[in-house]
Amino acid sequence: MEDLPENYQPPLRPNWDEYFMMMAKLVATRSTCLVFPVGAVIVKDRQMLATGYNGSPSGSIHCTTQGYCYPGLSTCDASSVLPSRAVHAEANAIAQAAKHGICCNGGSIYVTLEPCISCLKLIISTGIKEVFYETVFNSGDKAMVRDLYINDGLVTLKKIHLSEEISQKGASFLLNPTSVLGMVKAGQ
Repeated sequence: MEDLPENYQPPLRPNWDEYFMMMAKLVATRSTCLVFPVGAVIVKDRQMLATGYNGSPSGSIHCTTQGYCYPGLSTCDASSVLPSRAVHAEANAIAQAAKHGICCNGGSIYVTLEPCISCLKLIISTGIKEVFYETVFNSGDKAMVRDLYINDGLVTLKKIHLSEEISQKGASFLLNPTSVLGMVKAGQ
């Protein structure tokens, strides 16, 4: 390290929470929901175990394919009676792990939207202890129920904010080749 220039600054690098939140945001690009594209990543020991995004159940036509959720209803949130057609991202990630025999007990989940109460109960029952989210969802009575689970020590929730610099670096890596110098050296 003595050979480094005095003004050397290491390259900007996301911390683990930022890294996994960016992965969840990338997973959300696969969502087939017309209203809330959501992505989730289940992590244990800094390793991704499973991912999930929200959309119609496997085998069912996607809302994005048909352009509406139900006939005559452009989006699920346009009705106070009909339930959402989407399986939530958290439930899909947990189902994906279960399908492949992966234990999530003691893990964490990164999700772009704070889990609804039903998903939070599923997360707790799965043994996931930490929830990291980007956007708040629960309010009023739902927030009160969420807080009861937190106060009982069943789960912790932490809001994650991606800095402008980390977001720009992530976007740059998505838009441009990341190994250009390596390709030039290899004669490609």
